[in-house]
Amino acid sequence: MIYKNFTTAHWISLGLVLLATLLASIQPLEFAAYLLHQSGTVVMLVLLILLNKRFGYDLWSFHLYNVFLILHIIGAHYLYSFVPYNELLIQLFGLNLDQSMGWPRNMYDRLIHFACGLLLYPFIYRTFQAWLPPVKPYILFLLAIQFIMASSLIYELMEWWIALTMSPEAAENYNGQQGDAWDAHKDMFLAILGGVIYGIPYLYKCQRHDK
Repeated sequence: MIYKNFTTAHWISLGLVLLATLLASIQPLEFAAYLLHQSGTVVMLVLLILLNKRFGYDLWSFHLYNVFLILHIIGAHYLYSFVPYNELLIQLFGLNLDQSMGWPRNMYDRLIHFACGLLLYPFIYRTFQAWLPPVKPYILFLLAIQFIMASSLIYELMEWWIALTMSPEAAENYNGQQGDAWDAHKDMFLAILGGVIYGIPYLYKCQRHDK
């Protein structure tokens, strides 16, 4: 399938990411950590624009990629560990989600890692599809899942490396570990789970389409 590189809808989607960035830049909780997190946003935006020019992405993949970026930008503003999602739910709906689910910690960081696999899967799949056009859907599925696994591992290693240069308090705030020794392992698992949840029905749909 051939896609237009950029349409008005693509530019609007990018505009929303830039708007979210501007709003998040207003009094973030810790400016130095915010800039570190947002450096990842810049890298991902540059990749999105360059790859879209080369391969072209459907609006659905493009929008989901940008939804992930906006969720990440919100997390960067609040240092992830302090995103007030539970307070907002209590205020709007009277729902204490953390208490209902028995969560002893802020779970926004977990949401982002799950969203990484879930929301970025179609973009990653399309990238391998455009790069390796003869490859069958189940191979593309495996490549996409392996890419999510590898990128999650690299991200956690980078977080660890950056944390080594910080004070213990600053490292804790940046990593959002919240005292969990298995935080990195759980984050990687959730990213893989998100990719599998999106990828298996998508693979089934592609295989049916090929028949």
